[in-house]
Amino acid sequence: MMQATSLLRLLQLASPSLPVGAYTYSQGLEAAIEGGAVRDEGSARAWIAEALDVVADFEAPVLWRLLQAFSTRDGAAVANWSECFIAARDTAEFRAETIQMGYSLNRLVAELKLADDSLLEIMADQPEIPLPTAFAYAAEALAVPREAALLGMLFSMVENQVLVCVKSVPLGQVSGQRLLLSLHGVIEAAASRAQTLEDDELSNWAPGLSLLSMQHEVQYSRIYRS
Repeated sequence: MMQATSLLRLLQLASPSLPVGAYTYSQGLEAAIEGGAVRDEGSARAWIAEALDVVADFEAPVLWRLLQAFSTRDGAAVANWSECFIAARDTAEFRAETIQMGYSLNRLVAELKLADDSLLEIMADQPEIPLPTAFAYAAEALAVPREAALLGMLFSMVENQVLVCVKSVPLGQVSGQRLLLSLHGVIEAAASRAQTLEDDELSNWAPGLSLLSMQHEVQYSRIYRS
């Protein structure tokens, strides 16, 4: 059973109030709403579930590898998977998003003085820090179990998508909570899959999402930065 201290630290790390700017990004969802692909609770759930399938095939397994690398203080593995993740961001918006949020979370960990010298040394060697790297770093610094950290990251991502739908579709607050509750099983499945994929099975292939992101970069009216 997870210790109370670890649980509280995970809740803080996965909280929407964490000052890393997550609320300013929609990860392509705003463009989908603008185009009519997401228009109600049902289409919102379908969108988020399909997006999570993409995350389960790449971002989540990369996070899992980063969590393991920080646990063993393997700086070379941290650098490798950080570089791979940044290279896989295939639009300017998606790349800027992960670098900005990674920078903010890394700075927060430093200001709170959470990390030991071995972790600080690994992070000092990273030329750029994407969000999964910063999240894994923070989880290790806070002694959050790896499995719990993976679930926390996935829940945080889904919660942010639901909040975008609540504000922008728009959906009501009850509809948003019902949507979030219905996605718990999808989150669990994504976490389980992320822990089983081999390196050569990882893929972020989602051309439709990439096109939406590029359209969003020139979208006339927008609230979010991605």
